[in-house]
Amino acid sequence: MTTRAADLITLGLRIRHFRSERGFTLDQLGEHVGMAGSQLSLIENGRRSPKLSTLQDIATAVDVQLTDLLKNEPPNNRAALEIELERAQRNPLYGALGLPRVKMTKGMPMAALESLLGLHRELARRASEAIATPEEARRANTELRERMREQDNFMPDIEQLAEERVRASGHVSGALTHREVSVMAEQLGFSLIYVNDLPGSTRSVTDLVNHRIYLPPASIPGGHGLRSMALQAMGHRLLGHERPASYAEFLWQRLQINYFAAACLMPQAASVAFLSHAKRERELSVEDFRDAFGVTHEAAALRLTNLATSHLDMPLHFLRVTGDGALQKGYENDDLPLPADVTGSIEGQFVCKQWSARSAFTHTNRTTEFYQYTDTPAGTFWCATQTGATDAREFSISVGVPFVQAKWFRGRETTQRAVSRCPDESCCRRPASDISARWADKAWPSARLHAHVLSPLPSGTFPGVDDTEVYEFLEAHAAE
Repeated sequence: MTTRAADLITLGLRIRHFRSERGFTLDQLGEHVGMAGSQLSLIENGRRSPKLSTLQDIATAVDVQLTDLLKNEPPNNRAALEIELERAQRNPLYGALGLPRVKMTKGMPMAALESLLGLHRELARRASEAIATPEEARRANTELRERMREQDNFMPDIEQLAEERVRASGHVSGALTHREVSVMAEQLGFSLIYVNDLPGSTRSVTDLVNHRIYLPPASIPGGHGLRSMALQAMGHRLLGHERPASYAEFLWQRLQINYFAAACLMPQAASVAFLSHAKRERELSVEDFRDAFGVTHEAAALRLTNLATSHLDMPLHFLRVTGDGALQKGYENDDLPLPADVTGSIEGQFVCKQWSARSAFTHTNRTTEFYQYTDTPAGTFWCATQTGATDAREFSISVGVPFVQAKWFRGRETTQRAVSRCPDESCCRRPASDISARWADKAWPSARLHAHVLSPLPSGTFPGVDDTEVYEFLEAHAAE
């Protein structure tokens, strides 16, 4: 509803209020102002805008000042509820349901009015939750990836903020310590609290009342992850985030806090100095970058995508691929032809079997990076791939560059080479004709159904988070 329409409803209700106080019917007031009662009814219902002279006549007839008649506030509590209901019924959200409007009358009980409003408020609340279908989420993620590609995956404002906060913590060199992360939290007025009963749908919970950031126990495997989780929670506060109004905004906020955490753990000045020296020595390596700052291989690979183009003048690509070949995360500004669906989304698409992101799984020695040159329709690319595993599945992390940039990297001398013709299906997606002829009508595999294909993203103020669990958790810890 427009502001103008809302003002007309308020005006109409104020006229009705003062008319009723004077005991006038519509026809009686109409006689005083020279207007038919039916015309006055349209004004009182907010469906017609009266002339100023008519308003002056009405004010005189009901014995109030024109300024009182024109006040943009409900004359009483019932009128306030009627205005809210009328606005709700004119909202496109309600209109999309195809239901008739409820006509408000003087005799409508307050309980009925309040019940109707309660339904509309709940409808609005559910619609405003950060919820998205898989299609909407994929579209939002695709738009975000294109946005970051346009700026070479580099965010200078967050880089500067991270440098300032790290410097203020007393950090000088080497890996950022847990103690320094705690100091950063204290400088923001927060305490880091490690608990065993964190809600299962969360990685951390921030109590904005008692200024606490709750994290999993410090003793969990991979303790470096706790630093990142704490920094991400602080990032929300430092970047002034409000509750996300859409899934796209949720994704943007998540990208920003992840970027902030990475920029703190691997500060720009120190990282660029390390990488520049390695490039001069022609010894660039994700492994060395990882070890120098005490982070995961994936974190180091992603951080390289932030800095390589903006500071080393080097386009590149990053891939995280599951053991079955599905692309979980991807970034490129070197024109590597990432697999994509008709919407441009890459998540869940299968990368070519010839790429090192998949061929690395077939090699027995996985303790170090696997290097490979791959000839593609878009040119030749060099890649360094490291494999790993979670409780759920295997995965690979790849960082690659066009052939001319390989000279800066350790592993450039590899003789491992492959040819990829994808997206030509004859490359690796279409079985050989003789095998296909032999088995096409004689095989019936039972497909594994991925539940997430059919399910919408979980609803809630924050997608996937159970609000009830979070609030009960905070209530339980608030008294401590």
